[in-house]
Amino acid sequence: MFRQVNPAMKLSRWTGSERSHRPRIFPCLLLLVVATCLPVHAADTPLKFDDPAQELRYQSLLSELRCLVCQNQSLADSHADLAQDLREEVHGMMAQGKGNDEILAFMVQRYGDFVLYRPPVRSGTWILWFGPFVLLLIAVTAAVRFSRGRNRGTAQVLSEAERDRLQKLLLPPTDGNS
Repeated sequence: MFRQVNPAMKLSRWTGSERSHRPRIFPCLLLLVVATCLPVHAADTPLKFDDPAQELRYQSLLSELRCLVCQNQSLADSHADLAQDLREEVHGMMAQGKGNDEILAFMVQRYGDFVLYRPPVRSGTWILWFGPFVLLLIAVTAAVRFSRGRNRGTAQVLSEAERDRLQKLLLPPTDGNS
């Protein structure tokens, strides 16, 4: 049922198998090293403009729009695929002759106020605009109340008996011989 292995064969089999795996491992390791050393190419495609004013307008628009993938970068700074698509969309709308307000309105309609770096002040965005100031006001109020509460009632007036007892405790004992 079980196959018996000769110890001498076992030793030779191990040394032989180590050598037979080396040719298989080396190409895999070489492929791994080569694959990790290749430069990474960004998918950003540079867009062509007819005049420098149009390119400045394009860059200005991209700096006002937030990358929806990165969330803390503008479309101009992001290398995400969605950012590239949105840059191409803005470029296409500019080529169609649409104005900045029309392009921004389209992006807000499609992606919401979050796509704007400076969302408008309205009831839906009040927390974005005024929330940090409200939290700061609450923190300052709490700090002032806490500091006033600690200082209140700390000084107590001692009675004559308590003062005499305190003097006896603090002063060194005097000998009757001195």
